[in-house]
Amino acid sequence: MYAVIDLETTGLHPHRHDRVVEVAVVHVDAAGKVVNEWCTLVNPERDLGPQHIHRIRAADVLDAPRFSDVAGHLAELLKGRVIVAHNLRFDARFLATEYELIGAKVPVDAHSGLCTMALADRYLPGAGRSLADCCTRAGVELTSAHSALHDARAAAGLLTYYLCREPEPPWAHLHQLAMTSVWPALSVKPVKPVLRRATAQASEHFLSRLVARLPRVDDQLADAYLDMLDRALLDRHLSHSETEALVDFATSVGLGRVQVVELHEAHVRTLAADALADGVLSAAERADLEKVTALLGLTPAHLDKALSDPAPPPRPKLTRFRLAPGDEVAFTGQLDSPREEWERHAAQHGLRPGAWVTKRTKLVVAADPDSQSTKARQARRYRIPIVDAETFLRLTEDLARCTKM
Repeated sequence: MYAVIDLETTGLHPHRHDRVVEVAVVHVDAAGKVVNEWCTLVNPERDLGPQHIHRIRAADVLDAPRFSDVAGHLAELLKGRVIVAHNLRFDARFLATEYELIGAKVPVDAHSGLCTMALADRYLPGAGRSLADCCTRAGVELTSAHSALHDARAAAGLLTYYLCREPEPPWAHLHQLAMTSVWPALSVKPVKPVLRRATAQASEHFLSRLVARLPRVDDQLADAYLDMLDRALLDRHLSHSETEALVDFATSVGLGRVQVVELHEAHVRTLAADALADGVLSAAERADLEKVTALLGLTPAHLDKALSDPAPPPRPKLTRFRLAPGDEVAFTGQLDSPREEWERHAAQHGLRPGAWVTKRTKLVVAADPDSQSTKARQARRYRIPIVDAETFLRLTEDLARCTKM
């Protein structure tokens, strides 16, 4: 009878390259009872826009289907039903545009369905426009705003509230329209929905994906792995893309789990020796060592051992990554300040902001290091480090200090 939908998107403008990143559908019968629901993240193949709003991480969508993969299945969930959404005009515009991108025209617009926001004037007089305000007034639970499935469930709750107050609602013509609307013939592919990862859900450590024992490789290849590791740890975060690169490299050159653990232990010993060089271990240095130790899959005991006996590294210490005047940097994704401000900050430190990523680019600054933007993909191709904004600020502070010396 009804298909209540909600979309999370990379922005507000589908005709300016914003895309859907999550879609949910909740089926409701004529009596207002929920009979089915479906949801999946969608890989937009670009950066995720305002992540502070929808809270979806780039790592979460890397293995998610593209819209073209779910288009046929989604059409089957929508056809023959009255489409309902809170701010239908917004969701309908995005849906229609996504289907246009794969060459399909669908009978979805603001006039062929129901908008629970617009209907609030009739059934919830005095309520605000937002989904949260309407739910509060109607006594409908909204547990996690800006999550497609939770928002679709809440909108379905509003629809049920409206139906209970008007057994014969004045939109019977929409049911007839839904039954007679023609949907394009699309291939219905098997779809494995990908859901948001719970905040507390820990992913498998990348060390566990390495073969336990392999023949030892020479020091040159081990140093190459450590160099990759050093770059990956610039922002004290190992993104999904970085761990994939580390695993792929270790596997390709024959580094087994045992030797990688040894290299990680050596890396922590090197960091511990650096921290203790002045004879004092500050709280900040201790916290940094603890974070790196955990990221590398080591235990607190490994760190205690490194601090009690910070033996010299088994091979020449690798040069730390630093920025220098004249280096080219690029920015990607929706950072917490306008792009112009970040480019101005870079220029003030003698760096050259680049509009594109080339082999000359020294660093890419991303809102999310796992970003699938064109710039981020190009950076990975050229093995250019991708860091978050906080790390970029730290690197420019280091640059300023070195310039004054």
